[in-house]
Amino acid sequence: MSVTEMLKKISFEDINTRPGNLPYSIYELFYHIVFAQKDIVKYTCSDDYTEPKWPDYYWPKEKICRSAVEWETLKAEYTTDRERLKIFLLKEENKLMQPVKNGKGEQTLLRETMLVIEHNAYHTGQMMVILRLLNLH
Repeated sequence: MSVTEMLKKISFEDINTRPGNLPYSIYELFYHIVFAQKDIVKYTCSDDYTEPKWPDYYWPKEKICRSAVEWETLKAEYTTDRERLKIFLLKEENKLMQPVKNGKGEQTLLRETMLVIEHNAYHTGQMMVILRLLNLH
């Protein structure tokens, strides 16, 4: 199940729930996915990349998403950044084995793309656990 499909299964009222004594909620995991994906896309594609402080910026300062508008904005950012990476990958001049703009050594477009895929897949699995604990899947 895709992240987008998962997000359709959970209501705004449930995104902050930490079921089964888990140390995170759907909101916290999804925020982390979005931030890390955005960071990797900027690292790969941007001329003006600045490395964020780990782990401070990669997880939400507020553990609770307080507004539906904030939640919808986060979902839109996920989709926009995913599309940005897809468009970048499909440009003929961008070769998978070429170093990325802000990379050092072996940090190629292929490596950074796989990093996004693997990172998102890992946390998507955690989101599925939450959906199951909330009896939403």
